[in-house]
Amino acid sequence: MDSVQSAVDKLLGYIYVDTANFPQKGHRFTAVYSRTKEYLFDTESVEFFTPAIRSRIVDFILDRTYYEDKSLDPNALGINRLITEGVYSAAYPLHDGDLKVPGSQRYLLYHEWASVKRCFRYQPLDYIKDYFGVKIGLYFAWLGFYTHMLLPASVVGLICFAYSWITLPHNKPTEDICNRNGNESIWMCPLCDHWCDYWDLRETCFHAQVTYLFDNPSTVFFAIFMSFWGAMFLELWKRYSAEITHRWDLTSFDINEEHPRPQYLMRVARFSKNRTRKNSITLEEEPYVPFWSLRLPATVFSFSVVLLLVLLALAAVLGVVLYRVSVLAAWHGLKAEVETSSVILITSVTAACINLCCIVIFNWFYMWLAERLTEMELLRTQTEFDDSLTLKIYLLQFVNYYASIFYIAFFKGKFVGRPGEYNRIFHYRQEECGPGGCLMELCIQLAIIMVGKQAVNTLLEMVYPLYYKWVNTIKVKTGISDSQKELKKPLQWCKDYKLVEWGPSSLFDEYLEMVLQYGFVTIFVAAFPLAPFFALLNNILEMRLDAQKLLQFYRRPVTQRVRDIGVWYRILDSIGKLSVITNAFIIAFTTDFIPRLVNFNLSSYI
Repeated sequence: MDSVQSAVDKLLGYIYVDTANFPQKGHRFTAVYSRTKEYLFDTESVEFFTPAIRSRIVDFILDRTYYEDKSLDPNALGINRLITEGVYSAAYPLHDGDLKVPGSQRYLLYHEWASVKRCFRYQPLDYIKDYFGVKIGLYFAWLGFYTHMLLPASVVGLICFAYSWITLPHNKPTEDICNRNGNESIWMCPLCDHWCDYWDLRETCFHAQVTYLFDNPSTVFFAIFMSFWGAMFLELWKRYSAEITHRWDLTSFDINEEHPRPQYLMRVARFSKNRTRKNSITLEEEPYVPFWSLRLPATVFSFSVVLLLVLLALAAVLGVVLYRVSVLAAWHGLKAEVETSSVILITSVTAACINLCCIVIFNWFYMWLAERLTEMELLRTQTEFDDSLTLKIYLLQFVNYYASIFYIAFFKGKFVGRPGEYNRIFHYRQEECGPGGCLMELCIQLAIIMVGKQAVNTLLEMVYPLYYKWVNTIKVKTGISDSQKELKKPLQWCKDYKLVEWGPSSLFDEYLEMVLQYGFVTIFVAAFPLAPFFALLNNILEMRLDAQKLLQFYRRPVTQRVRDIGVWYRILDSIGKLSVITNAFIIAFTTDFIPRLVNFNLSSYI
């Protein structure tokens, strides 16, 4: 028994946080500081102000200090304005020591948390919060929770996929397609009007075999399982986040306690002179924006542009549809000796790759435009700004990533008509599915976009910081004096200047990447049971790579206090409800589940 217990303890040592490096922190009662009640606060404690809080206080003062007379220039406010005008190069908190020198919190986090060798170990969330602040701490708490919840979904998905491989040789419809004699050929109608010819159903043997891997009885079970998984994920996250927010004293945080953004103050000073009102929480007079004359027109214009961009994304999907139709027609027109299933497969793969390229290009444009549209809305706090930006970009990205998948799942091949009486759009026949349905094409589209997106994002996350670190290193070498160059040990501010700036919205990209992935895992999981498994593999590395990126390549962020993960929870909740509907529709209209149910013994199914 002792040997078994020691083996278990050794195994748990690879999973739980090492208390020798990260001792468990005791809970400390905190409250909003008041000078009149200073006697209630432990001001003599060295932990009264953590380094993260100190940097936040300094940043608050620098962001809201006028460097000229306010009456002469109401925009002469804050360190960021001075940086924009070239007076200063940058302003940032310093990292706690060097990554290569033991004894600092940064070194400890880098080697005991960010290391890929520690990828199976729980995260020291309290220490992450103390170093980076509440907002980043909550992100890593949510990412760790999401990754752990993917474990049961991945196991069930792999079991369902293994079941499909095992039962493939015994599938009657696939056997009927692939094993027919020469005299028993089934000839199918041409796929286009002019150049296409009749073709033998046996040419789609490979297509039918691959389709069965994702369209079999286990698909229904897995879709039902993932519907319950999505509901459990949100409920368990609410419990887990309540525990964290209580431990970090965030439950009493009110958005009205949050001070106005410096950019908001500058714009309001220009548009709304002499318009102030008292904040109900801080009891301070603050400038405000009239709703009807300024905020409403800006919001209407902003979301009108978003709607236009949504239509642009749908137009890109239409372009990919035309590409598929054109390639199929051209291929048959060449009279090439290639099986129909191979033509369909090649066309589907290339179309998905083109769609992925369009998505990546649109993403850059969407991010740039959405930030400027949100700035026009004159939102008071950073939380309000982040929530509005999140809704815009997620709506655009939702259409950008999922529109082509929705088309294949619910519209392609559903309104084609019949031979001799095809339904046409602008005198052209509509695109048709293969003999086994559109599920294989849906699976290809989903796999390429999901895996391709993760690969592109991971590559960019590695290349982008390295490039900007190289640029900043050149700036340092050309900007420091000869006496500073002779120092054997460079100053910390000089080493940190070489790193990439971390902006107030930099965490947005990390959340967006994971929430889009959550959509792939839940909304279309009936078409691709391996989605949770690939997401799990990605997230195990993503968590540690994000940690390395923050500690090694980025300047230390200014901490930001938030109550929860914000609007992202409402988005996740909406995705969970949508996933139940979409998976039911995929089973009903895209798979062959209902026809197989009607023809229970599958005799003469083809």
